[in-house]
Amino acid sequence: MSTETAGDSGARVLIVDDDAELCALLSEYLTTRGFAVECEGDGERGLERAQHGQYAILVLDVMLPGLDGFEVLRRLRVSGSEAAHLPVVMLTAHGDEVDRVLGLELGADDYLSKPFSSRELLARIRAILRRSSIASPAPEGSTAEAAPAASERICVGDIELDVAARATRRAGETLELTAAEFNLLHALLRMAGRVVTREELARDVFKRRLLPLDRSLDMHMSKLRHKLGPATGGAERIKTVRTVGYIYVKDES
Repeated sequence: MSTETAGDSGARVLIVDDDAELCALLSEYLTTRGFAVECEGDGERGLERAQHGQYAILVLDVMLPGLDGFEVLRRLRVSGSEAAHLPVVMLTAHGDEVDRVLGLELGADDYLSKPFSSRELLARIRAILRRSSIASPAPEGSTAEAAPAASERICVGDIELDVAARATRRAGETLELTAAEFNLLHALLRMAGRVVTREELARDVFKRRLLPLDRSLDMHMSKLRHKLGPATGGAERIKTVRTVGYIYVKDES
């Protein structure tokens, strides 16, 4: 039986890594699973292709000739183009927490530490595409989970979430959120006033379990808090329930 999912067919993946052997291996593996894969070994050329190539996702190594992966990601995120929202998986050195944290702070959607398995990368790519606003819609008649109703809007205090349009507004002002940040906020607002566990958020947002020492959820939550800013009177919008999860505080005023 084919391992291809509805969202894989033809999805364009750009791999920017100067390890030609790794690129060839990943390209062959992903291509046989329905992706259209292109590779680039130089940071500056990789950035140029990412900005103009209409890719579904970017797999980006940290250590690159020319521009390193962090600078590629930083320039991509501030470019102001459609590609500024391109989902990115960072490839970091094994055990280097600094690289992982910095990548997430700069706007990476997820990371993998080298060495990693092709199967693990495939799982991360599929999870990101499922939650990403640029993921391909499921074909007619597909058994894939249905999209939210077009009219679904969630309002908690001055925060409004238009689920179908994937738009977020604070007091009428549009906020630019990444796919992961939007889905985190959606999960919290749906349960506003109640605790959402870390396990639930990982399952619903990242489509995977959190691994030991995995700080991806914490980093995305930190960036979301920063973008939302404080509530009226400086109150905290999202509170941490230590060792359990998070709660979006309802405005009872």
